[in-house]
Amino acid sequence: MFRKCTTAEADVGMRYYLSGAEGTGGRIKAKAEDFIVNEISKRPDEKPNGKFIIADVTTKNWETNRLVRMLSRSMNISRERIGFAGTKDKRAVTTQLMSFEASDEALAGVDLKDIEIKNAYRSGREVQIGDLIGNEFDITVSGCSTSADEISYAIDSVTADIRELGGFPNYFGVQRFGTSRPITHIVGEKIIRGDIRGAVDVYLSQLSEYDNPETNDARKLLADRSNLSDAVKIMPKTMSFEKTLADHLIKFPDDDVGAIAKLPPNLQMMFTHAYQSYLFNIMLSKRMEAGIPLNAPVEGDIVIPVDADRTPLHERPATVTAKNIRLVEKQIRSGKAFITISLFGMESTFTEGVMGEIERNVIENEKLANQDFRVPGLPQCSSKGSRREIVCPVGEIKSTISDGSYSLAFSLPKGNYATCLLREYMKSDMISY
Repeated sequence: MFRKCTTAEADVGMRYYLSGAEGTGGRIKAKAEDFIVNEISKRPDEKPNGKFIIADVTTKNWETNRLVRMLSRSMNISRERIGFAGTKDKRAVTTQLMSFEASDEALAGVDLKDIEIKNAYRSGREVQIGDLIGNEFDITVSGCSTSADEISYAIDSVTADIRELGGFPNYFGVQRFGTSRPITHIVGEKIIRGDIRGAVDVYLSQLSEYDNPETNDARKLLADRSNLSDAVKIMPKTMSFEKTLADHLIKFPDDDVGAIAKLPPNLQMMFTHAYQSYLFNIMLSKRMEAGIPLNAPVEGDIVIPVDADRTPLHERPATVTAKNIRLVEKQIRSGKAFITISLFGMESTFTEGVMGEIERNVIENEKLANQDFRVPGLPQCSSKGSRREIVCPVGEIKSTISDGSYSLAFSLPKGNYATCLLREYMKSDMISY
């Protein structure tokens, strides 16, 4: 039986750990340099007279949406002319591939704190979401309450469990929902249920004990829409998206759909995706609770193959049957295929067999239907649905141990969460990730 999670992670569906080993405790991101991420990118081909500039962008303490907004202002171009392959953690040092539909002079003129742009070249193709193979991580866990010997034992034990499984449970990590204010899935649920006003109110005004007094003072004003103008005056710069919503509602008090439509498209998508992620986490937890293997198929499971880059080929799903189960077992053991669970949306279908019963029960308990994920007036919040692998493979895990801290270096395929690997070692409170 898997070890039960008793922290706030359980509230976003992450109810179990793979490893039963005691955690090291501690936290990550005590400083940005504790969380280093380097993209493993698919670089567009060089074309000297190409329309786009491709460059490596290294940032420290920059959230991706804010980064794009500030780069667009600095270069005097629209944000739609800036491309990137994937969003990155804010409290981190990250290097990612980006594209700019701009002049060389505009890019050379960028002068923003803690941003370095290098290795620029021209291409005929922009960088798009998904244009990466994976990410390399070098993460330091500090403030551990255990000795170096205990840390070493925990690392060895957890790593052995991960190797035996062939990876770790592929939950959506806490960043998907908000580490200090986990509301993104709540906003998404309200959107899906047609309560757009409620979604806006939650995003604007739900308080967090981890926010600073200045932010919470603004949120308290935002709880009453008659105070929107006053709230805008005291909002800190970190509340730029809340300001976008409030500014629109000051002009158009009843246009909540229009307010959300003012937000960046990838943030709009994130609301719905976060709710889908929450449902996925619950389904995965229920599979673990039921004792159904994560690395061996059962009849009715839907599996997907991977390509040479280990990128899942979602367009080629296959159902496990009594006739093919031995072949599928072999493919999964060799890392050529993965078992999946539904990311429920407009066009989703359920798995068959026992996992299908779990998927149906979760959706029925939430009182959802496929058509709920078609959101009138907000196409970016609509979602067809997909499937996600239930185990995340991980490259070689290298560790360095000091007194009260340690570092782990490893690589993951795209779309997976380093924090979901770290939680197996740390077993700390949600805010520590």
